[in-house]
Amino acid sequence: MKNIYLLIVPFAFLCGCGNAGDNKKEKEDERVALASEPSKIAEVTTQRLSLRDFSHEVVSNGKVVGHSRADLAFPASDAVITSVAVKNGSHVKRGQQIATLDDYKQREELRKAENALAKAELELKDALIGQGFDPEASASVPAEVMKLARLRSGYDEAEAAVASARHSLEQTVLTAPFDGVVANLAGKVFNRPDNSKPFCTVIGNGMDATFQILESELPLLLPGDRIKVAPYSSSEEFAGRVAEINPVVDDKGMVTVTASVESGKGLYDGMNVKVSVLKSLGQQLVVPKSAVVLRSGRQVVFTVGDKKDKAMWNYVHTGLENMGEYTIVDGLEEGMEVIVSGNVNLAHEAPVKIVK
Repeated sequence: MKNIYLLIVPFAFLCGCGNAGDNKKEKEDERVALASEPSKIAEVTTQRLSLRDFSHEVVSNGKVVGHSRADLAFPASDAVITSVAVKNGSHVKRGQQIATLDDYKQREELRKAENALAKAELELKDALIGQGFDPEASASVPAEVMKLARLRSGYDEAEAAVASARHSLEQTVLTAPFDGVVANLAGKVFNRPDNSKPFCTVIGNGMDATFQILESELPLLLPGDRIKVAPYSSSEEFAGRVAEINPVVDDKGMVTVTASVESGKGLYDGMNVKVSVLKSLGQQLVVPKSAVVLRSGRQVVFTVGDKKDKAMWNYVHTGLENMGEYTIVDGLEEGMEVIVSGNVNLAHEAPVKIVK
């Protein structure tokens, strides 16, 4: 038995040595294959580093509201709607008719008031003639005499009744208070208007964006600063400027800001938007965010050498940032050609090819 054991052990040792030799050979062959494979030249795009204006960006979510907005309604009345000249989305001009009510009652009240005024005018003339004055030459009548005569004749009261009746008649016609677009219109012809809510809303053509910023960001904003408004429903961007800053910090440390949008066409009242406030900080060395990569936890920007065929490794310190750029505080100089794409897997002095 002992002899058998002695025979097995050397055999196993020889087999193990044989496997180790095979593995070593495979690794050597793999290294030879890798060494014989030609290295690939990375294709990159570059950008010349120069001083240029940099805008710090404060980003917030907000809503679009009409710069001018009016809820229009008829006065409480039993009259029915006789006409509706617009619909939701209609553009209207200031003074343009929107809807009308049956005005029979108002016209009758005005006719009665005008008749009462005519009678009061006769009474006034009689009172003046009775005191020896010419009613056609009212300028020669003393002010106290005229005042007393108007009161006794009821002329002032009748005149006020006519003005009130005319106003009531005007209220049967709904008109646009300014240029804008009609919204929330629900009234129908031959129905009485619902006096518990507005008949419709007119939203002015100008638009505002309201949003909130952190209390710590207040020093970065001033009225007049440029903004960009981007609706979530489209890829469009609209320019504007900060119009007002509410001087109150709420319990969450937020401050409400209102900005006017220069061209509100394509924006709707209540629309959710992303607001970017752009604060110019003067001339800075600026690189795209894509140019900055991390190596061992440190920021690195690659530049190309004098022959423009190798990537050069540069440790940098970035300063402020916006949505797409960093300012460079240290590590680069003006005039360097910075690699802005194709730099993810680069190493120092790696061969590169600049492409457009």
